[in-house]
Amino acid sequence: MPTLLRGEAPKGLWDGLRALIQESGFAVALVPDAAAINGANGLTDFAHRIVSVRADMDPAAGVKTLSHELAHIRMHNLEAGVLSHRGVGEVEAESVALMIGAAHGMDTRDYTVPYVSAWAGSVPGKTETEVIQETGERVRRAAVAILDQLSTDQTGAGDPPELGLSLPVGHSEVTVPDTLDHRSERLGVRRL
Repeated sequence: MPTLLRGEAPKGLWDGLRALIQESGFAVALVPDAAAINGANGLTDFAHRIVSVRADMDPAAGVKTLSHELAHIRMHNLEAGVLSHRGVGEVEAESVALMIGAAHGMDTRDYTVPYVSAWAGSVPGKTETEVIQETGERVRRAAVAILDQLSTDQTGAGDPPELGLSLPVGHSEVTVPDTLDHRSERLGVRRL
């Protein structure tokens, strides 16, 4: 089960994320608890253009949730049928939140890993690994675009924290193909 993040949020991150959400034409509202939004931590209502986040969570959980909802806004329009499967959308949004958190020194693993695993396992005809691999580039692009628009102090490039996995042999020799040429200097350092 995902474990909510505890503690404080990085300085200015809530305000920066909220500003990006508002620039996208959505309002941000705090709701008292999960019961107010059908048991969720956050909810993006595309029809009414509002993002709701639980007020009863620690600031770190709130900012991670706001990152997740911003990813939905940037990547998915559920009413327009942009998303092929909800599981894919949840994997993408939470993976973006992980990268935004990581760039700000937050470790979201205790929430993100079980959450992504559960949603990736819900996609018919795909393994969890296939879902994660197929969403990786979209996640990277969305996270980098958001990070480049934030004026917050970023302690990293958005690389996910070490998950305790062994690296494959020859990993250090991997090169990025020229086709992944990036549009800004900051993009060049943000790679999954």
